[in-house]
Amino acid sequence: MASTAHTVAAVADDRARSEADEYRQGEDRPLAGYVVVMGVFAALVASVAGILAATRRTVPTVSVKDLVLLTVATHKLSRTITKDAVTSPLRAPFARYSDTAGPSEVMEEPRTESSLRHSIGELLTCPFCLDLWIATGLTIGLVFAPRVTRLLTGTFTALTGADFLQLAYSAAQQAAE
Repeated sequence: MASTAHTVAAVADDRARSEADEYRQGEDRPLAGYVVVMGVFAALVASVAGILAATRRTVPTVSVKDLVLLTVATHKLSRTITKDAVTSPLRAPFARYSDTAGPSEVMEEPRTESSLRHSIGELLTCPFCLDLWIATGLTIGLVFAPRVTRLLTGTFTALTGADFLQLAYSAAQQAAE
């Protein structure tokens, strides 16, 4: 019986590797790392759902105000984590500096020493990729700690507004010169 299970596992492993190779078409795509990252995300969401069910909490309706705050705060927090020069030490184990980008932003490339490191590097250098994680975390925050979450989302929304005002001020200065 163990031999049969081993054979089935070997065939499944070979098939998965073959599918992954065919998908990659020679490119460096860290599919195994993506599976781990997706698994962690799914486990976190399932854990929260389990806690919600166990505590019999009701899920609140998201107001338009909360949705706007969540949207803008998700954008700003994602860019802060993935692009700010000051947060580069958080990304350093998973990314390499490649160039400067917009104001106070850097461009980085994911490290490729392992599939998992590459996957986490892509997550931490891509604001679009990180948006899902941040929006989910902030939404969970609205369920379990709404006052703190609203304070946090309000802060990052104000910071986003301030950023746009800084850019507008800079553009106005350049236009005046």
